[in-house]
Amino acid sequence: MDKQYAFGESRTTQKSCKMNPERPVSDIMTNNLVTVRPDTNANELLAIFQEHSFHHIPVVEKGGILVGIISKEDFFKLAYVLSLNTTGRSWTEREYRSLKAADIMTKQPVVLDPEDSIGLAADIFLANRFHALPVVDDHELVGMVTSHDLLLYSFNSPFVVKETGDMP
Repeated sequence: MDKQYAFGESRTTQKSCKMNPERPVSDIMTNNLVTVRPDTNANELLAIFQEHSFHHIPVVEKGGILVGIISKEDFFKLAYVLSLNTTGRSWTEREYRSLKAADIMTKQPVVLDPEDSIGLAADIFLANRFHALPVVDDHELVGMVTSHDLLLYSFNSPFVVKETGDMP
């Protein structure tokens, strides 16, 4: 009998081997997050996006209570729209400087509980075309799951070795 690896390295019939979608999102979430307050200005947000490779910033109040989320895409779309509103650079810069995280964030984002399944997270990503979901426990932000986390989990799962029959 040949051994069959999850990615089909032998010429035998491949059996279905996949990650466990029932595991809790707490197993794969990022929990060392950079967060901002609602009164964080746009220049600080820009600096955070430029300094880090992530694409979403949770907005929290005191005690880590999640109040919103800012995506890099939404942030830069807003900056672009501001630039189209006038030909005057000083007006655009003044408007930009007056923006706060609370003005830009998506309020009341869809969230997950730490014990929600990885499969549920994947379903939400696919149905809504989201790329990040905050994970909260009693309204307090405890982590974030991204589509990137799901890919890492999927491709870093150990190969499952299955015994298969010989092909004719």
